[in-house]
Amino acid sequence: AELLLPEALETHPPLPPCALRRRPGWHYDRDEARRLLCRRLGVQDLAGFGAEGLGPALGAAGAVLRYAEETQRSALPHVRALRVEQRDEALILDAVSRRNLELETNLAGGREHTLLAVLDRTATPMGGRLLRRWLQRPLRDRERLRQRHQAVEELAAEGRHGELQGLLRRIGDIERILARVALGSARPRDLARLREALAALPELQAALAPLEAPLLRTLAGRIGEHPGTHALLAQALVDEPPAQARDGGVIRAGYDAELDELRALSGDADRFLVELEARERERTGLPSLKVGYNRVHGYYIEISRAQARRAPADYVRRQTLKGAERFVTPELKAFEDKVLSARERALARERALYEELLRRLLEPLPRLQESAAALAELDVLACFAERALALDLVRPELREEPGLLIEAGRHPVVERHIEGPFVPNDLRLDPGRRMLVITGPNMGGKSTYMRQVALIVILAHVGAFVPARRAVLGPVDRIFTRIGASDDLAGGRSTFMVEMSETANLLRHATERSLVLLDEIGRGTSTFDGLALAWATAEHLARRVRAFTLFATHYFELTALAERLEGVANVHLGAVEHGEGVVFLHEVREGPASQSYGLQVAALAGVPREVLERARERLAELEREALAARGQGQLDLFLRPPPEPPPRPAHPALEALAALDPDGMSPRQALEALYRLKGLLEEGRPHAAS
Repeated sequence: AELLLPEALETHPPLPPCALRRRPGWHYDRDEARRLLCRRLGVQDLAGFGAEGLGPALGAAGAVLRYAEETQRSALPHVRALRVEQRDEALILDAVSRRNLELETNLAGGREHTLLAVLDRTATPMGGRLLRRWLQRPLRDRERLRQRHQAVEELAAEGRHGELQGLLRRIGDIERILARVALGSARPRDLARLREALAALPELQAALAPLEAPLLRTLAGRIGEHPGTHALLAQALVDEPPAQARDGGVIRAGYDAELDELRALSGDADRFLVELEARERERTGLPSLKVGYNRVHGYYIEISRAQARRAPADYVRRQTLKGAERFVTPELKAFEDKVLSARERALARERALYEELLRRLLEPLPRLQESAAALAELDVLACFAERALALDLVRPELREEPGLLIEAGRHPVVERHIEGPFVPNDLRLDPGRRMLVITGPNMGGKSTYMRQVALIVILAHVGAFVPARRAVLGPVDRIFTRIGASDDLAGGRSTFMVEMSETANLLRHATERSLVLLDEIGRGTSTFDGLALAWATAEHLARRVRAFTLFATHYFELTALAERLEGVANVHLGAVEHGEGVVFLHEVREGPASQSYGLQVAALAGVPREVLERARERLAELEREALAARGQGQLDLFLRPPPEPPPRPAHPALEALAALDPDGMSPRQALEALYRLKGLLEEGRPHAAS
């Protein structure tokens, strides 16, 4: 949402769309930042946090801390630690891959039809935030992942996730409430929600008690019950406090003797006023006389205008209205001074008690924050269990051997939004089969197939179950995706330039443990340029990088890589012609596709019939030209090129056949020539078999 920049920093590359804040350069000074962090965290150095020597990171952390202190006008007592994230701890996903995979935002910029939209059934806002953080930074620590998978498996098998989610809904967003407590900005209703959350913890612990997964036992210990804090809030707050503390009515009766005394004095006012009104009516003989109060003029005796002349001599006029006169007596004035003073003192006392309550909550704040973090994690695990049952997901198997094996894998988003059944597909990648060249028609499902593989890997690495019959996953360090076409008008980059920039990035940074998804490399330029780039890219990935790669293409020539390079295999998405149309089977099969079905897809898109007819004519011409002389014109990219015939001596039968003139021969001569040719073939020459 915000980007903090030093004032003198020049920003040549395009910046993300967010609020930019220019800050003084000295805020980024590394030594000054180190001193600020040590003072804030109460330590002599940052070695215990693994942050010593991280110069640029320390400068940034110091700038962020100063900015937060300025904007919050607080010392931020809830900021108690510093954590260093190492790149190799997480599955790295660059911004392009996140966008192409539509993890949180779809390609149109919305939230619907994304992985998060399908996955998020968390019961609390803090659980939802943690789920987004997990999706942004999938883990590589396989032991932690196995613990998450085990916890999800037990929650789903025992059916405890529903009960836990119901209790978590009662707990709500205590993470945000605790942040307000730390900043001293928590309102009475925030504390009431915190009280109700703490009241639900014993019941939550009872639901967790039978569960045996190590992670669930650890979370139960971190959550705790906090009976002392709950008792404090229960004693201090009324059942339903007002929105603001300044209006009073927040502190429960019996919590503070001084406040109770002031309230009693203030509460006697109603009885006194009733008695005063009865006495004055009797004394004056005015039955319409009444005693009232407003915040501007205080207490008053009101008499109608017609009867005002009968007011006693000790009545002092305070206010004249259209139909009435308001008076005050010495007795009423003395009572007013006494009561209003008591009320003001009661409000002041109550405000002081509320501020003291906020200060007392700072002492258990670290333990409460730890509890909130554990509750958020439990919320996400319960959500994963619910999704596993609702979406028919299975626990992934994590292996140390490199490779990916997926049986009957599905795209978790697409299968939720298509009409009819989703066609599941298998995948096998291992050290001897590192690249799949995927061919098949447009709309046949190539992009869906590739994306579902990446999403299955990501789901497994956040601790969720995956949409497949079985999934066995070896180590993966990064995921790269180059799918779809887009330009960067603001940055002055064409669609092809964007495509090549993204391709260059993955070629430089992918490793043999990376998962690479490439779709239609080279389509943004001429046929032969594009084919050459696609070929060289695939060859580099297969020979040098050796990443696990799914390479979708319409360049049929690339299917020859399977014969030339070790570890490359061909698969295709099935389709069959039906009349003049095409039926997409969405089924991944071994081997290359036989044709592209481009004209049939164009017909489905509504291209006029006369254009399609002309395209068929031109396609036939191009195919004839291609067979006659390879390399001429724009060729059909799915036309299999004829193999180059090896040089060989002419066969005598071929020479005799070439010398014949069929048009000048009688039937008898033709029959005799046929027997001669047959005899030449049977003479056992070296080329007889051909």
